[in-house]
Amino acid sequence: MTPEIPSPSDRELVLTRLIDAPREKLFRCWTDPKLIVQWFTFQSWKATHAELDVRAGGASCVTMRMPDGTEMLNRDLYLEVVPNERLVLTDALTSAWVPSDKAFMVWILTFADEGGQTRYTVTARHWSKEDKEMHEGMGFQENWSTATDQLAALAQKI
Repeated sequence: MTPEIPSPSDRELVLTRLIDAPREKLFRCWTDPKLIVQWFTFQSWKATHAELDVRAGGASCVTMRMPDGTEMLNRDLYLEVVPNERLVLTDALTSAWVPSDKAFMVWILTFADEGGQTRYTVTARHWSKEDKEMHEGMGFQENWSTATDQLAALAQKI
């Protein structure tokens, strides 16, 4: 008998927003290193540098600076890239399919046309319920709402 595969819903955090900008511009803001550092900021954490190899199997490394000046590298691997539609990344792997020290989540970003605007959805699928709860406690909804506002503003002016 095949074991039952658990539903990810109890380990997911989701933010969705209708943004008045073409999905091509939102996708570009996610995939251009010069643009991602302009909007990818969470309250006191700020993106300062990005190296992105945007292709399935390519690595992403975004440097985030904390209020005390400490820098943290956020390393992910692109699992799927569908231009202007979908990006899937994970921190479970780093460059060259090397496992990371601790897997935390898989990111699923979608960009869909809707009534002349873009339905933007961020889904964070965590490895465990505890990881999801920790991410929620870190302010996922508030932080991602702020970042999404910044993303929308940048996409509207590029």
